[in-house]
Amino acid sequence: MMAIIKPAPVRKSVTVDVPVATAFEVFTSGFGRWWPASYSIGKSALKSATIEPKAGGRWFETGEDGTECDWGEVLAWEPPNRIVLAWRIRADWQYDPSLLTEVEIKFSEAGGNATRVELEHRRLENMGATGEAAREIFESDRGWSSILQNYVRLIEKR
Repeated sequence: MMAIIKPAPVRKSVTVDVPVATAFEVFTSGFGRWWPASYSIGKSALKSATIEPKAGGRWFETGEDGTECDWGEVLAWEPPNRIVLAWRIRADWQYDPSLLTEVEIKFSEAGGNATRVELEHRRLENMGATGEAAREIFESDRGWSSILQNYVRLIEKR
């Protein structure tokens, strides 16, 4: 019998110099302002990216031509401390409503007005044979680390 090794979750964190509520607000309602425009799966260039502010809400992009492309949905909405998103994008960057990986983001006090933002992308084994390759991309310099740096830069501009 062969053992199946599950890809480890990808974990990244940043600390931002704003209170927890502000960090949560910029991450969620400001999502389209910091998500990289080149990280799009739609047919049209990315105009905006949206996280709807409620459990069951959509997580999607809108193209410059007005078309919308789902990425997943909001599984947990717990302002200002936690959000869990369903990531339903395969390793070939296509939306798949039957795929479920999760992106959890936690916001906690880090002293003074600072907030620690911890991101975990998990359940990558649900991607099957491509899960480890996807994990390597998410873990790489062009993955969650660089995406979160866009978020940090937006906070620093405030």
